[in-house]
Amino acid sequence: MKFTGKLKEPIIDYLTGRLTILFEPCEDFRQTYEELKGCEKLSLEIKRYRRKRSLDANAYYWVLIGKLAKVLELSNPETHNMMLCRYGQPEVFDGKAVYMTIPDTEDAEKKVANATDYHLQPTSQVREGNDGIMYRTYKLLRGSHTFNSEEMARLIDGLIGCCKDAGIPDAEIATPDEKRLLKERYGVKL
Repeated sequence: MKFTGKLKEPIIDYLTGRLTILFEPCEDFRQTYEELKGCEKLSLEIKRYRRKRSLDANAYYWVLIGKLAKVLELSNPETHNMMLCRYGQPEVFDGKAVYMTIPDTEDAEKKVANATDYHLQPTSQVREGNDGIMYRTYKLLRGSHTFNSEEMARLIDGLIGCCKDAGIPDAEIATPDEKRLLKERYGVKL
């Protein structure tokens, strides 16, 4: 169960030194409270609230990917991966970006560029393996379906810039309603 809300002033038990957290939920919490009040131990995660991106933004993004792919004569996955390499976010485990090595061949590069199940950004690091084959290091990127609204805004903003650079007319990039929506929801400038 997920709730949004505000943290209130903490209560400190001066005898034990233990802290009690007060959380004021925006949503109705009564049913959840009744279900969980008898539990001896619960888990709680508190983090800064970020509005999730809308499906409208996702649909708009893929329309633009299709237009840019056509102009650049690339596949949609290749164009999407190109955008993720420029404006995406690294996959992070325990505070560290994830890297992997792949044979440094044209076939491997083409497979990575057109991948849909994973997204990799090539680095300049190339080393010879024990088998005599050259290997390139790639950074693992998060899929755009995991982006929050701020991350999606950056991706769409970058895509719009690439569309303009590729000569796609403004009228084809966004209708007046799309421009208004993108500016209101994401701060994207067209």
